[in-house]
Amino acid sequence: MAWIRNNPLVAGAGALLVAAIAIYLAVGVFGIQTLFFDDEVAEANPFEASAGMSGLESDETSEELAAEMNEAMEGEPAEVTSEAEMPDMPEISTVASGMFEGRSHPAVGTANIITDGSQTFIRFEDDFATDNGPDLNVYLSTAPITAESGAFDDDFIDLGDLKGNIGSQNYEIDPSVDLSQYQTVVVWCVRFGVAFGAAPLN
Repeated sequence: MAWIRNNPLVAGAGALLVAAIAIYLAVGVFGIQTLFFDDEVAEANPFEASAGMSGLESDETSEELAAEMNEAMEGEPAEVTSEAEMPDMPEISTVASGMFEGRSHPAVGTANIITDGSQTFIRFEDDFATDNGPDLNVYLSTAPITAESGAFDDDFIDLGDLKGNIGSQNYEIDPSVDLSQYQTVVVWCVRFGVAFGAAPLN
């Protein structure tokens, strides 16, 4: 204590260094600040988006140009396609669904696995929300919803970074994945090795 009283500048510098290291660890390494900010997303259903128009802005067409086009096409024979020749639209189905449950953090909303037979997505919707945090990823896990948190990353597929801790979002699943082997979708914190929330895929 006497040394500290006799060397206040050195002691003060040491305290500042300790505080700086603590802040660096909390923010730079552990990303604690992310807990206090929300990342909200609002992705459309991927099949509804693809079933519509191209999404490109239409070219403006004047009345004169439209009249010229109609006149040019008057002499062209019209091609009629019968219903039998119309291509079948892919059938979109929900093959699994479950409600999110909080694990180390609160979590609500629905996870649906949807497919058109060629592409498959897991979609979070119905006001999906959980806490934000560092290094959050979306896992498909073979562990059941009742498993201990540490079991979710024993046998899993990483679908990528969580796009947002609030809102509807889609994650594509590779066609080679055997979905019958995976029981749970998990919002997993890679940095701390804990599940923020999980939903059973029934």
